[in-house]
Amino acid sequence: MNWLTDYLGYTAGAVLAILPIVNPLGAVPLIMTVASHLPEAERQRQVRRACLYTFALMTGFLVAGSLIMNFFGISMPGMRIAGGMIVAFLGFRMLFPAAPAVAAEVAAQGEVKYDIAFTPLAMPGLSGPGTFAVVMSLSSQATAREGWDRVADFLGVATGILLVAVLSWFALRGAERFNRILGATGMVALTRLMGFLMICIGVQFIINGLMVITADPRVWAGLAEAVRQGQP
Repeated sequence: MNWLTDYLGYTAGAVLAILPIVNPLGAVPLIMTVASHLPEAERQRQVRRACLYTFALMTGFLVAGSLIMNFFGISMPGMRIAGGMIVAFLGFRMLFPAAPAVAAEVAAQGEVKYDIAFTPLAMPGLSGPGTFAVVMSLSSQATAREGWDRVADFLGVATGILLVAVLSWFALRGAERFNRILGATGMVALTRLMGFLMICIGVQFIINGLMVITADPRVWAGLAEAVRQGQP
């Protein structure tokens, strides 16, 4: 049953990495704003479509992540470090929010149109650059494995993405209830907590990338050669 343990481990890791960045509870105020002009049945339909779009976008980046990296010549440590920087930056914005102008601008995008599932709910409400960077990083890690580990990792990440989409659907379909229970203070506290978790995840991604670089003997050989050439 080692294969099942690996699969469940990869699934749990994907959920823990993706869920704080998607932060469906953080999108509750957004949907309460942009969908306030919609009937209840239509709002629920828009929520379902937004979660389907989110799942499709993240799965697409999971499948095409290695192809994109190979096409642009991006190394796995480079992707981890870049993804970690993006995630940490978004986490800092959640932990130390600026003026609410950005949120008002996103909300305004949904007030002028009837179909709000793709924009702004799916993008940038649930998925965005940080989410795609993490998914591509998970894809690169799965590609680096061999044999069954690679298959189990890809299946685990795909299952994790599905679970995150389902959890997002549960959270957004009960947006009014969550907003009433948590209140403004609770939503702010939850957003700050998610921001802190995102910073930790981003920093860990950067550390993982740097560890791969420093473990490469070619890096130290190149540095030694540069030092020798620089000596008189």
